[in-house]
Amino acid sequence: MNAVHRILLVEDHDRLARLICEGLSRAGIAADVAGQLDAAWLALKQVPYGALVLDRGLPDGDGLSLLQRLRGSGIGIPCLVLTARDALGDRVEGLEAGADDYLPKPFAMDEMVARVRALLRRPVEQRTLDPCVGDLKLRPQEGTVQCGDDYVTLAASEMQIMLQLVQAQGGTVRRTTLEAAGWGLTEPVTPNALDVALHRLRRKMSAIGSRQRIVNVKGLGYALRDVAP
Repeated sequence: MNAVHRILLVEDHDRLARLICEGLSRAGIAADVAGQLDAAWLALKQVPYGALVLDRGLPDGDGLSLLQRLRGSGIGIPCLVLTARDALGDRVEGLEAGADDYLPKPFAMDEMVARVRALLRRPVEQRTLDPCVGDLKLRPQEGTVQCGDDYVTLAASEMQIMLQLVQAQGGTVRRTTLEAAGWGLTEPVTPNALDVALHRLRRKMSAIGSRQRIVNVKGLGYALRDVAP
């Protein structure tokens, strides 16, 4: 199944992290994994994740310190705290630190996936379910981009790239941001992967008659621009 969403999982237990990633993948959710707080903070600054799944007992500290740092910086990424600390006081502490949900270990995989999917729906509803720019409308759940009555299917990486460009509403998006959105931090990416994806997207947009074009803003990145005469 192609992944529609990408999240960050902060978990230092390798086997558990693999199992969680597998469960999420089956639901169409891709996950990058960070095993320490510093790595997680760096990843969150580079990749526009849809949600954060956060363990508390990490090698370099309590996961709540990362959450407090995010909230203190005005970053409202939805967060599910996933931890063995299940006392009432621990749950209250997590929610007061800015967590949107709190699930103690051990947990049922189906419940964890359902909670993550619920978190992913929140920011989408706040922006718009199907983001638009010009004559283009993205339908992430269907994996398509539409112009009028015509539409074309996008690969998962293409959809993530288009989401960044459409949400910028004509603004410039850095190349590194598009690469991170398309493939995350853990998937191997060839040097020309973004160029190939942009070439495919340009052809698909032209095929459905869109006036929007992906243009190279020299030295800055890429943007969607209307080229109507």
